[in-house]
Amino acid sequence: MTERPVLDKNLDSKTFRDFYYLKEELVDFCRKNGLPVSGGKLQITDRIACFLDTGEIQAPSKVKRKVMTVSDISEDTIIEVDFICSEKHRAFFKEHIGSSFSFNVAFQKWLKNNAGKTYKEAIAAYDQILEEKKKGKTQIDKQFEYNTYIRAFFADNRGKTLEDAIKCWKYKKQLQGHNGYEQSDLVALD
Repeated sequence: MTERPVLDKNLDSKTFRDFYYLKEELVDFCRKNGLPVSGGKLQITDRIACFLDTGEIQAPSKVKRKVMTVSDISEDTIIEVDFICSEKHRAFFKEHIGSSFSFNVAFQKWLKNNAGKTYKEAIAAYDQILEEKKKGKTQIDKQFEYNTYIRAFFADNRGKTLEDAIKCWKYKKQLQGHNGYEQSDLVALD
């Protein structure tokens, strides 16, 4: 097993990408080396890899957002282009779905990809997304490696505990290569 190298300027980008680093570690590296810290883990990872290869500091991509104002939202209101999760939207969904409502990632994506549909359709979509989530059918985005690993661990190891899954995850993320679950990771439980 190759030991995970310390993240510093002397690391090459391929080796860097072969190991798992927490977002906090990536942000710390950026601060120490004058790189922007904005963006998600994937954007920061790409920024660091570029820096390690070229020494160049990439500026974060600027996202222009149109500010859409919706006065009153009803079930018949059309979902606006460039949807933004606002307190007004949150209040509407809490009123129609219940106090347990939250803007989960899958629902936010649905809203952004379904401009022109009604809020009534959004409510139905939210319920469908929750059902799929309960059945483990929702897709976990690439940046959520831990969640993906834990789901795969339990799919292959019924009866094991979360503590077992976490031990295997901690073992796996120290290894060079991908961070996907493999049965060989169970060696961490011995």
